[in-house]
Amino acid sequence: MDSRCFFILIAVLALVSVPAMAGTEQLFGSPQLSAAISGTNEFTPGEDVSLTVKVQNTGQTDVTIVQSGIITPKDAPNTAKLLVVGLSPGTAPITVKTDPQMVGDLLGGNSVSATFSVKVSKYAAGGVYEIPLQLSYQYLNTADQVSPDTVRYWYYDANVTVPLDITIKPGVTLGVDSVKAEDLNVGTEGYVVVRITNLGSEAATNAVAKLARDGTSPLVPTDASVYIGDFGPGATEEIRFKASVSSDAGAQDYPVDIHVEYTDSEGDSASSDTATIGVPVGSKIRFSVDSPVQQVSPGQQVPLQVVYRNTGSATVYHAEARVSAVDPFTSNDDTAYLGDLAPGQTGTARFEVTVASGATPKDYGLDSEIRYRDALDNSQISDTVKVEVQVVQPPGILGTLTNPIVLVVIVAIIAAALYYILIHRRKK
Repeated sequence: MDSRCFFILIAVLALVSVPAMAGTEQLFGSPQLSAAISGTNEFTPGEDVSLTVKVQNTGQTDVTIVQSGIITPKDAPNTAKLLVVGLSPGTAPITVKTDPQMVGDLLGGNSVSATFSVKVSKYAAGGVYEIPLQLSYQYLNTADQVSPDTVRYWYYDANVTVPLDITIKPGVTLGVDSVKAEDLNVGTEGYVVVRITNLGSEAATNAVAKLARDGTSPLVPTDASVYIGDFGPGATEEIRFKASVSSDAGAQDYPVDIHVEYTDSEGDSASSDTATIGVPVGSKIRFSVDSPVQQVSPGQQVPLQVVYRNTGSATVYHAEARVSAVDPFTSNDDTAYLGDLAPGQTGTARFEVTVASGATPKDYGLDSEIRYRDALDNSQISDTVKVEVQVVQPPGILGTLTNPIVLVVIVAIIAAALYYILIHRRKK
């Protein structure tokens, strides 16, 4: 008879003759721990994961002695006491943000769960990775009853590592190599040119790059989808999107979001991570008047020549200038063609203006504006530009004769002369 059968026989005899106040002692047992991921173990690059691990204790005790005079130990030998559960990344492209967790005592035949916050690298390649789960605990090795009322306990430390498998799906990881703007100014429409690379491991097909407004940014995509087609690992594409900028914005970089939607290797629709990029926007297209103040006289019809300069940072096309004639000015020819004006370039407009004969000599400001086409052939209108005109009396005798006071005096003299001649003739 081997020793194990002997102890079993003793246990059976003890059960038959056990008194009412008998104690128990469990023999031949220890914790047996295993672990598994609860829920899915398949993740995508760049994903934030709450990974739950279930730890189970399948340890059993083979023999239990029940008899009077035995003090029942406070712990069973198959109990994992003060269990601490910790997760490490191992060689997997992940970051574990949660420290090891103390989950307490785990009795035989029971299980406990621990949840860890995990970040999968956006540059992770697809595949199966092994991550180690560390289990640290104590267990009762021996309980020696040294007297009828005294038990001495012997606890051992144990450290167990359980490998867990996770699967990272291949995906498109978007890398932005460069960003530039073409003819993109405040208040106009232009192009955003982005060079992107697939830094992931997915051989994407039917890929479409999409540009989206970032929050309340004044930069708004107007042609936001561009078809790429095949976009495999390491592939690079340069894409041009149309975008407009609000007229109340300033000249600076503005954010915009870009991502790629595609069909993955399993035929499912998928999307890359979203990258936020800064796009440089040029200043608003403005014009100034570079010609000197022109002098005109009351009663004149004069050609008013105005030199306009493009002080913006983009070329304007098919520009036309228009002046608004207000009292004491009138005009039947208030529009002039300027043509295409590059930044810093000037164009001369010629307007026919008539000055009322009763105009008060002083400085006047006439409102003018320039209508033009931007690089995408959209019609635009500039801010108001003031054209300064100075009304002066003509020099010499002409100036004297056009003076309203002098004219009144002359009219009075002529009237008196005519009256004198008429009276003189009647007397004859």
